[in-house]
Amino acid sequence: MEKMYIVLSDGHVFEGKGFGATGETLGELVFTTGMVGYIETLTDPSYYGQIVMHTFPLIGNYGMIPEDMESKKSVVKGYVVREWCKTPSNFRTETDIDDFLKKNNIVAVCDVDTREITKIIREEGVMNAYITSDPSKIDKDALNHYLIRDAVKSVSTHEKETYKAENEKYRVALMDYGAKMNIIRELVARGCTVHVLPYDTTAEEILAMDIDGIMLSNGPGDPSENTEAIAELRKLLGKKPIFGICLGHQLLALAAGGKTEKLKYGHRGANQPVKRLSDGRVFITSQNHGYAVIGDSIDEKVGKVSFINANDGTCEGVEYPDYNAYTVQFHPEASSGPIDTKFLFDRFIAMMGGDENAAE
Repeated sequence: MEKMYIVLSDGHVFEGKGFGATGETLGELVFTTGMVGYIETLTDPSYYGQIVMHTFPLIGNYGMIPEDMESKKSVVKGYVVREWCKTPSNFRTETDIDDFLKKNNIVAVCDVDTREITKIIREEGVMNAYITSDPSKIDKDALNHYLIRDAVKSVSTHEKETYKAENEKYRVALMDYGAKMNIIRELVARGCTVHVLPYDTTAEEILAMDIDGIMLSNGPGDPSENTEAIAELRKLLGKKPIFGICLGHQLLALAAGGKTEKLKYGHRGANQPVKRLSDGRVFITSQNHGYAVIGDSIDEKVGKVSFINANDGTCEGVEYPDYNAYTVQFHPEASSGPIDTKFLFDRFIAMMGGDENAAE
């Protein structure tokens, strides 16, 4: 395998070996701590513009399984692992991770000290990085000034898509800011026919549809960049039951007058503890975000913080009682687990007229 280098914007250089696609790439380097779920990570649209690095040392041991993918393709800018498994073993495997990366034109590096790089990011914060075969020829200006732009626009569907429930009970409009497939799967399994809509669908177009509720999906990038989507959400407050996840949580907070901030290195992984403020119960959750809602920015007359991160106290959920809406920063739909908070989907069903006893 060819020698490849990871060049961080702070000057650190790490030597490794290349796999996946050939070439070089530039992106924002982030780490994720999940021990499993690399298929979901690679195909999560929320990683648009980012070089993803796993802290778990062995990746690829169960290959690539299309049925477990969260989107039709991968949009990560690069991929970094300590070791990739060349001989995956799983009866559902269709290809290995190297072949998947090549088909999706993703440059990857292995045989690097991912723990050391993670320690640097934890101390200094997320930073830009180049993956290259020749560190002496990188564009330092591009490295220092790289920004993720038009992220939601780049990953959202361009046309309405419909996923029919066998025994339809409800019709849900899912705003696609970079939606993961498992949000759709969870809704369809509960009897919801899901209409996936482009990010720039207007409030008037949504309300003209025969729907029972509105789902706001996860997605990539800086939430405050999406001014048009925020303006449309402001018109939707109080019109239909609303449930938002991740970026959807942030966008609705901005629509309600709140503010967001960029975290030092974000929360990415399947072991993030969140505390429900109503009873103090702690749930283990899957998360993937680099921005957070500033809890103190939520007007108490409009909403109240419902969950906080048990590690750093950041806002993880907001209730909007007068608007029949609620949002969470974490992922209750995480298909690779944990599944502690799937009851939030049942609550959404109850808001649309379902069994109130189904929700915790």
